[in-house]
Amino acid sequence: MKKNRTVLRSYPEGLTLDRLDMPDEWPLRRWDWPISDGEAPKGSLIFQTGRGDFFEKYLESLMAWHQAGWNLTGFDWRGQSGSGRLLNDPTVGHAESFEPWIADLDRFVADWRQRMPGPHILASHSMGGHIAMRYLVDHRPKLDGAIFSAPMLKVVSKPLGDRLSAFVARQFARFGFAEQHAWQENEKPSLPGSSRQKLLTHDDDRYADEGWWLANKPELKMGPPSWQWLVAAYESSARMFAPGGLEAVETPVLILAAQKDRLVSIGAIREAAARLPDCRLYVHPEAAHEVFRERDEIRDPLMAEVAAFLEGCAAARP
Repeated sequence: MKKNRTVLRSYPEGLTLDRLDMPDEWPLRRWDWPISDGEAPKGSLIFQTGRGDFFEKYLESLMAWHQAGWNLTGFDWRGQSGSGRLLNDPTVGHAESFEPWIADLDRFVADWRQRMPGPHILASHSMGGHIAMRYLVDHRPKLDGAIFSAPMLKVVSKPLGDRLSAFVARQFARFGFAEQHAWQENEKPSLPGSSRQKLLTHDDDRYADEGWWLANKPELKMGPPSWQWLVAAYESSARMFAPGGLEAVETPVLILAAQKDRLVSIGAIREAAARLPDCRLYVHPEAAHEVFRERDEIRDPLMAEVAAFLEGCAAARP
């Protein structure tokens, strides 16, 4: 049963927003939602969003995990949402490289693990999933579990293919378009039934939550990525899928994916799942990209997969 939309369009009691300064003094917007004093937490979970995304869209799922006993936290990636922008034009989703994002996540996780009780779970969506997977491959943290929602392990390169698409992106970046939009923005997020909605979710009410938050907090909005962001994405994917990297990941992994996803490569997800030593892959045949914001009949079995995975992580911890 869907929750009252009014409840999902306000910050729940106990959730706090503050600022976290990185070593280079870049300010990140951080949010925390701990279990109430006097209650024994099941564990601690970080949730990281996708490109141009913001955690407020996912309050419904966060509420479910919090009610199940998990301390929750996360932060906005530098250059988007409440963590500022990397260019003077705030509508451009820019990145010179994905490496600063991976470094930010590493620092955040290290501090979080010292402060918060385990088991420690890293959950992420879309581009957040890319950064989280690179983190697992590069740093091999001793986490108790990692959950990936439609992870952008590779962008969709149809009809050109990865190599030619990466070459085209490099040429646009090289010849003066590095900081310009790589494509035009789709319809406004406030229009249910738009072609943009069809890429994300079949649920009108959950889709409308995004529009409500952007109308009330317009500083969270971001447009399409830059050409240099695309260059960086292709370079980072190549590093992630290099021989031996995924095979060395020790963290138990759950990947939720959408067979008809038109924003991220389902082929790359299947390859990663096959190469990871401890991975459960659940692919829904009808879901769109934002699986945690789908219609109940699609979302419910996906949330059940998460609940079972979290219970397993809690049971496996000494």
